Amino acid sequence: MPELPEVETVRRGLEKMVLGATIEHVEALYPKIINGDPKKFCCLLKERRILSIDRRGKYLIFNLSGELSLISHLRMEGKYFVKLSSDPLEKHTHIVFSLQGGRQLRYNDVRKFGRMELVPTSHKYEVPGIKKLGPEPTSASFDAVAFYQHLNKKKKAIKTALLDQTLVAGLGNIYADEVLWLSHIHPETPACHLDKEEAVQLHDYIIMELAKATKAGGTTIRTYTDAFQHLGSFQFDLHVYGKKGKPCERCGASIEKIVVGQRGTHFCPVCQKVK
Repeated sequence: MPELPEVETVRRGLEKMVLGATIEHVEALYPKIINGDPKKFCCLLKERRILSIDRRGKYLIFNLSGELSLISHLRMEGKYFVKLSSDPLEKHTHIVFSLQGGRQLRYNDVRKFGRMELVPTSHKYEVPGIKKLGPEPTSASFDAVAFYQHLNKKKKAIKTALLDQTLVAGLGNIYADEVLWLSHIHPETPACHLDKEEAVQLHDYIIMELAKATKAGGTTIRTYTDAFQHLGSFQFDLHVYGKKGKPCERCGASIEKIVVGQRGTHFCPVCQKVK
């Protein structure tokens, strides 16, 4: 699943390519991608201009003329391509936004898990999936003391707590494993067992690692590409994710993989002890 660095990279690419473009019409080739009435969705988007593109957590938000916003979640395999209208349609393209000037913004999704919906711009942060999100992982928004206080109230494993999006927005499976390894914290450690020093260190690594991954254009493990169809490069900087059986960079022990909260989880059994 694209996590914050990947979604932010997609947002920046789309901003360069379609900002200011006007949507002439929309074709829903697989209507189930759309939350709500697909016909109304397509009709409402006609003649709307793309004014800006925001991101909140893992959500893309296209702000359109007429006080309307398109909320898009890529889920597991969602991608956006910008092509000429004359270009052949790629397999697994499900929503096509035809733009003035002969271009198309195409939503492509192998698994068809992605979702889109239209909301008034004034309510874009009130939709259920976005409303519950924690702070963005930046020093300006993500407070270390508040993070520690929230951890104190959670008995679940720290890996599971990090993935629920209420403590901090945008952190997914790959980067959760990475920041826990960097912080020497075992993924099964109950969140409430972390002391303040550990919580602050974890907080700082979350900000640092997501910023580094964003700068690298995200992580490509299987199929992720940005809006220019470029691969990310942060997979070459991963310390633990996907490295089962390989030696830990710190101590040389073999990286192990377990399941925590139904998610495959990588860690070092020597450097990361359950507390």
